[in-house]
Amino acid sequence: MSNSSSITQFLLLPFTDTQELQLLPFWLFLGIYLAALLGNGLIITTIACDQQLHTPMYFFLLNLALLDLGSISTTLPKSMANSLWDTRAIYYAGCAAQVFFVCFLFGAEYYILTVMAYDRYVAICKPLHYGTLLGSRACVHMAAAAWATGFLSALLHTANTFSLPLCKGNAVDQFFCEIPQILKLSCSNSYLSELGLIMVSACLVFMCFIFILLSYVQILRAVLRIPSEQGRHKAFSTCLPHLAVVSLFVSTLIFAYLKPHSISCPSLDLVVSVLYSVVPPAVNPLIYSMRTQELKDSIRKVISWVSVNTEKLPITLHK
Repeated sequence: MSNSSSITQFLLLPFTDTQELQLLPFWLFLGIYLAALLGNGLIITTIACDQQLHTPMYFFLLNLALLDLGSISTTLPKSMANSLWDTRAIYYAGCAAQVFFVCFLFGAEYYILTVMAYDRYVAICKPLHYGTLLGSRACVHMAAAAWATGFLSALLHTANTFSLPLCKGNAVDQFFCEIPQILKLSCSNSYLSELGLIMVSACLVFMCFIFILLSYVQILRAVLRIPSEQGRHKAFSTCLPHLAVVSLFVSTLIFAYLKPHSISCPSLDLVVSVLYSVVPPAVNPLIYSMRTQELKDSIRKVISWVSVNTEKLPITLHK
């Protein structure tokens, strides 16, 4: 038995107990991490450099890419380091930081996705009011509200979770620190206040989900009223990337936290946690770049510009 004051580090769940296979998750995660850095970095650079992409939709996509970079950088590097050095340890402060940034970045990402649903609703259902309802100041305010809500929620959850007495050891059944796993280490009946905060957050998340759902019901009704098939396809194609990202994000989280206890086991929980914490940040850039022609063309221009200037660089240095 131990309490939180005596805990200096936590032990994370390894992906394999076989020493010969320790480097396998490292190389796998390294490839995924580099792909996420490249994909999200390209989207951020392209939107920032291309004046034609300075629109509300791409402004929110820029925020989404920043959050994806932050979220995958919170979980993967420590896991890769543990696999590389064959250890499970993470310091108490590092674990608290992981809990904070996971709550902050994933929460803000969900709220940004909600705002992006509103953007698509206004663009298709109220196109004449698009410039008024989604002006530059309104976009900045909505994005700031999403970031601030995620930050405040993460601050409350982290402070409340790590103020609880921990008396059931320091082994976390996850490859990164998250609130449900920390609560399993707390003393009985001492985590009820945190459960109350989780219920409030769950209600807010559910309200956002209903808002997204209703937005797409209205979008679908508006699209079906468009007389030409080409017009319907063009209108709905702008929504498909966002709809795919929302579906991936929500479905993995629902399966992770609402799956039946009868099928729950450490190995399955580990795989599911990778699905909701690692896969979306790596796949989101691919979804948007493949499904959005305007973004795809701009990314090609950026890559061409970089390659041309890279070829000229040795000549310039030689001169």
